[in-house]
Amino acid sequence: MRTLEGKIAVITGGASGIGLATARRFIAEGAFVYIFGRRQDALDAALDVLGDQARAVRGDITSQDDLDRLYATVKAEKGGIDVLFANAGIGEFAPLGAITPEHVARTFDINVTGTLFTVQKALPLLRTGSSVILTGSTTGSKGTAAMSVYSASKAAVRNLARSWALDLKGTGVRVNVLSPGLTETDKVKELFDSAGSADEITAGFVEATPLARAGNPDETAAVATFLASDDSRFMTASEVFVDGGIAQI
Repeated sequence: MRTLEGKIAVITGGASGIGLATARRFIAEGAFVYIFGRRQDALDAALDVLGDQARAVRGDITSQDDLDRLYATVKAEKGGIDVLFANAGIGEFAPLGAITPEHVARTFDINVTGTLFTVQKALPLLRTGSSVILTGSTTGSKGTAAMSVYSASKAAVRNLARSWALDLKGTGVRVNVLSPGLTETDKVKELFDSAGSADEITAGFVEATPLARAGNPDETAAVATFLASDDSRFMTASEVFVDGGIAQI
């Protein structure tokens, strides 16, 4: 039997990268998946890949109205949620001395506040035994040059899982963090290109990684599927790294 047979999943940031790879894996394991994202063209392209076991809802996790519309759609069509992958987020370079209030506000509004309300607004739909997965980062556990604000936002996400596991005690709902290392996605490429030295930055990460390479989204999706499934049913408040070892040494 497939590990997510009959499950209903919601993935924010589900139209590309790790989110899209995870949607594809969830569907292969028997789930019906709602993907949520800001760009209609990306959502449409994702649906072409995912097929009829997926549904796209356009919106922004920083918009309370958009989140309400997402969950109203899920409730009307499927009744509840078994897996919530709060994956949407951003990362931008800004070294100390160049950090602006706008950079801090944007990063925390999306990565922390957006994640918080993605989960909180889903609570009435989360079935007993459901799994909530938050996307963290290796940067939340270690120092990373020019990414202190992003790193702090991901450290906050890590603590949200710890605290929410206590808030949800007795409900049967589990909350865990999935923290990738360097992963080959379009967003990562755009981020490194924005610094004007993509090859150099990538080489530095690869050099620091014990497995000496970047990961690919399918590898992270495989671990997300484990966290979504009953195979991880005795796990909550945990952080699982898919990072080639970079945050472990």
